[in-house]
Amino acid sequence: MNNPAKPRQPGRARITAVTSGKGGVGKTVVCANLAAALVRQGRKVLVLDADLGLANLDVLLNLASPHTLHDVVQGRCALRAALVEAPGAFTALLAGSGVVEYSRMTPLIREKLFEALDDLTPHYDDILLDTGAGISDVVLFTISLADEVLIVTTPEPTAMTVLVAVNQTRQHGEARAVCKQLQSVMDRFVNPTLDAAVQLHLVGDVPLDMAVRDSVRQRVLLLAHLPGSVASRALVETATQLLRQFETRP
Repeated sequence: MNNPAKPRQPGRARITAVTSGKGGVGKTVVCANLAAALVRQGRKVLVLDADLGLANLDVLLNLASPHTLHDVVQGRCALRAALVEAPGAFTALLAGSGVVEYSRMTPLIREKLFEALDDLTPHYDDILLDTGAGISDVVLFTISLADEVLIVTTPEPTAMTVLVAVNQTRQHGEARAVCKQLQSVMDRFVNPTLDAAVQLHLVGDVPLDMAVRDSVRQRVLLLAHLPGSVASRALVETATQLLRQFETRP
C-alpha cells in the first residue's frame, strides 16, 4: 500500500514494511529471502528487524552482532556499528530480542527509528522493515514509516492491504483465491467507509515447501541453501513482482 503521508524522495531507498496479521505465517522467512532475491536483481538492500522485543531475524539466519537496534536506541553505539552483513549479501540491522520496554511505542523509540531511517535511506535501494505481527502501536508506527506495505498471509488470513503475498499455498490458484476473498471482505466492510476504494494486488504465491522448514532448522537462507526449491523460485518471482509494482508508483 502506497503511504500518502510519507512521499518518497528521489535518490532514497524505497521502504517496504513486511507485516502480518498474526504470527506463524512465515513473515520473517519471506522478508529475508525477498531481500536476497532483490540483491540478485542488482539492488542494494537493508533488512531492519523492527519486531521490537520479539526479534528473530538473527535466529533465522544464524547471525550474531555485538550491537543491535536496542543499543542504538539507548545511545550505546552508533548506527553504523550495528549493521551486519547477512547471508544473501544484504545488510541487516538486528533488534534486541526480549526487550520488554519495546512492547509499547515511546517518544524515544519513535525518534530513534526516524533518525535511523533518515540516515540509512540515502545508502540503499530498498529497505525492508520486518515488523511484528498484529496491530500494536509499535507495528502501526513502523508501517507508517514505509512507502509500501507487504502483507504476508496464509490461506487462513486475518489481515488485508494492497500488496499481498500468500505463503504456504498447497495448490495452484489458491493464492489468487485468497486475494479475491480478501478483496471481497475489503469491498464489503472497509471500502464503503473510504473516500477511495482499496484494491488488492497479488505479488507473491509461495507454495508450501519442506525446503523452507529445512532451511529454518539449519538457520540458513533458503535462497542460498536450496535455490532450486519451489519456494525459492516463488520468492524470486515475488521480488520481481515487487519491483514491477515499485516502477509503476511515484
